[in-house]
Amino acid sequence: MADYVHPEVLVSTAWVADHLSDPNVRIVESDEDRALYTMGHVPGAVEIDWAVDLQCPLVRDYIDRAAFEKLCADKGISNDTTVVFYGDKNNWWACYAFWVFKLYGHADCRIMNGGRKRWELDGRPWSTDRVSPPAGRYTASEQDGSIRALRDEVLKHCKAGKQLLDVRSPEEYRGERMHMPDYPNEGAVRGGHIPGARNVPWPWNCNDDGTFKPVRELEKLYIKELGMKRRSPTVAYCRIGERSSLTWFVLTYLLGFGNVKNYDGSWLEWGNAVRVPIAKGAEPGGMAPAATSAGHA
Repeated sequence: MADYVHPEVLVSTAWVADHLSDPNVRIVESDEDRALYTMGHVPGAVEIDWAVDLQCPLVRDYIDRAAFEKLCADKGISNDTTVVFYGDKNNWWACYAFWVFKLYGHADCRIMNGGRKRWELDGRPWSTDRVSPPAGRYTASEQDGSIRALRDEVLKHCKAGKQLLDVRSPEEYRGERMHMPDYPNEGAVRGGHIPGARNVPWPWNCNDDGTFKPVRELEKLYIKELGMKRRSPTVAYCRIGERSSLTWFVLTYLLGFGNVKNYDGSWLEWGNAVRVPIAKGAEPGGMAPAATSAGHA
């Protein structure tokens, strides 16, 4: 991990095992499948669920600053706590939770490299004990707009021909699949991708054991093969922002890209939005022509 630009954001399962009783460290599990935490979690880990804990129930947005402060305090997290995230699916939801914590300015966030899969492969113990840590004291910042892209900004980014990454499957990117089979409520009325976006499916960042690929392989993927520039503004998106948060993490912390934003609205918003352009097929494509009064968008 030493070759990464910011190796300090990744910790091994051995590091976590050595810090299970450290009062300055809080281990957080964030999964796609919530049943996993109940079945067994890293001893002492608390759970943060993306839908229940991080999403506002009335507005399609994140919980506000006050609610985030309460969440952290309830989970035993203070401003100076080292928070280590891990989970299933190559840590995609762990990276999403990491991103939301950075959105509210938490200083010391880390990812347990390999997540649940690596912990299991290393033969480390699971716990089913309920975890009720002492309450923390937390003061959050306002949301950091430098790491989050909203739709209108993405449209300008697209029109300007700036670096844009679609991290969904090739079938979703080409417009052949309107939604993931297991997520019928997260579909869109149109398939395809944002014009100009290059397709780098999120699993390409990871090894079979769930750990992140070495820096040379990641540099080959993004810099040598795509010709991406570390200093150029970049936007990543997927379906609802969880897969793209992993790519955001890789570009920002492992490769040192200086200006990367996660478009959490992603295809669920873009593919259902009125008067935004789409492209179909395997090529990035350009801006679609505007609809005429006699035609349909």
